[in-house]
Amino acid sequence: MLVIIKEDYDDMSKEAAKRVASLIRKKPDAVIGFATGGTPVGLYKELIRMHREEGLDFSKITTFNLDEYVGLPPEHPQSYHYFMWENLFKHVNVDPRNVHIPHGMAEDIDAFCEWYEAKIKEKGGIDLQILGIGANGHIAFNEPGSSLGSRTRIKTLTEKTRRDNARFFDNDIEKVPKYAITMGIGTIMEARELLLLASGENKADAIKATVEGPITAMVPATIMQMHRKAVLIIDKAAASKLSQIFTG
Repeated sequence: MLVIIKEDYDDMSKEAAKRVASLIRKKPDAVIGFATGGTPVGLYKELIRMHREEGLDFSKITTFNLDEYVGLPPEHPQSYHYFMWENLFKHVNVDPRNVHIPHGMAEDIDAFCEWYEAKIKEKGGIDLQILGIGANGHIAFNEPGSSLGSRTRIKTLTEKTRRDNARFFDNDIEKVPKYAITMGIGTIMEARELLLLASGENKADAIKATVEGPITAMVPATIMQMHRKAVLIIDKAAASKLSQIFTG
């Protein structure tokens, strides 16, 4: 596990963008897993700038998103479909046919999850999976207690996660969906490279546990210690509780 500590959020986002761009330039048809939430927005803004100013070409990449709320249609402002198109996809030359985001309105969610897993395999697996981390150590919507070998499935969201996400729903937890489709931890770990981003003091405990704590299902991100190529890019605030500092 490589931990890269940057001065602030902007520096963190630019460093992450350099790594994503490097992969795309080396492998134009790369398969990239994308994440939602506030943390990767800076990364996506920098990728958009690279596309417009440096010609970074997204036309051949294939994308898979980590998760989606159950019950929200793609056009809902808080759906992750909407988020990805507003914050990245519509601003670059990605081929819509190569974009894959879990379908929260699927009639048969179990069948959809099996299809999603099969599609990832059909495309040769994920080259780079971008991740955020919850304050409780969750990755994607794999909440504490999730099986470390889990696959794409429906998950019940904890009250803490729903409370944390209520800010996107007029600060009304009752508006936050109770279920989500999420890639499993086993699915995530099959990506050839993991790139986790974290910013702010509110993520410091989760980062300390992820990097220095024991591997446990109660802090799902700790499984990254077992990955052959896991990179964490964090700002100084998120790194503030680490007792051992690794930079690169």
